[in-house]
Amino acid sequence: MRNFLTFSLFAKKNRYSNWLGFLVAIAVVAASDRVFAAPPATAPPQLKNLLVQIDAAANKKDVKAVMQFYSPNFTHTDGLTYQTLEKALTQLWQRYPQLTYQTQLQSWQAQGNAIVAETVTNITGSQVADNRNLALKATIRTRQRYENQKMVSQEVLSERSQLSAGTKPPTLNVKLPASVRPGQQYNFDAIVQEPLKEDYLLGAAVEEPVQVNQYFNPTPVQLELLPAGGLFKVGRVPAGTGDRWLSAVVIRGDGLTQITQRLNVLGGTRPRAGGRVLNIR
Repeated sequence: MRNFLTFSLFAKKNRYSNWLGFLVAIAVVAASDRVFAAPPATAPPQLKNLLVQIDAAANKKDVKAVMQFYSPNFTHTDGLTYQTLEKALTQLWQRYPQLTYQTQLQSWQAQGNAIVAETVTNITGSQVADNRNLALKATIRTRQRYENQKMVSQEVLSERSQLSAGTKPPTLNVKLPASVRPGQQYNFDAIVQEPLKEDYLLGAAVEEPVQVNQYFNPTPVQLELLPAGGLFKVGRVPAGTGDRWLSAVVIRGDGLTQITQRLNVLGGTRPRAGGRVLNIR
């Protein structure tokens, strides 16, 4: 849930960029042991206030204010650092200046002088591209560790984003397992819910490794005529890799919908520099 397309509705081959990782960095959380985590109602006021302040700074698109809540040694399971996060947020908010963040604390835990908290952040917004309105919705669940009122680390637990455009974007029912093991086969389906009638569908499925360089490098997309009411793909996670982003792009008439979800790879490796590898058909 992370790839926000930049291609025209009527192009058959284009590129889209990956941005949800930037949104993830603003999704506030942490909790390394869910078994002993406490409910949000019992959280200390400092933690609740901290989450409110981060949301407020993000809603103002104040990058400097947001970064004050991050440690200079900040680490992220996707490979983001303090510097790359700052760059990512700057680019994201230039492109989506109307994003709105709303974070809800799910659980928390004290670990010595640190606090680990888990939250769900809902993000909505819009953008005008090629004289068309693009509507964005994203939900991100993350876990973060705070020390001295600074976020020192963050882990993405789950994420889903949806980008829609046009007068009647198709409604997609996406089916993807939450997690798989390296080498395991999985199904990735995106089924159009409305009757097709006389309409044709164009679409594409994209599978990518979760990597920081994917945030900045647009990915080529080849749209194809879909013979059925959606996308029906089979993928396999390569051995020695980590989490994957799975995206479904479907165009029908004057409407477009793109949904991206994270596929957690159990026991996978952490992100590293490298090229895009496709393992879906």
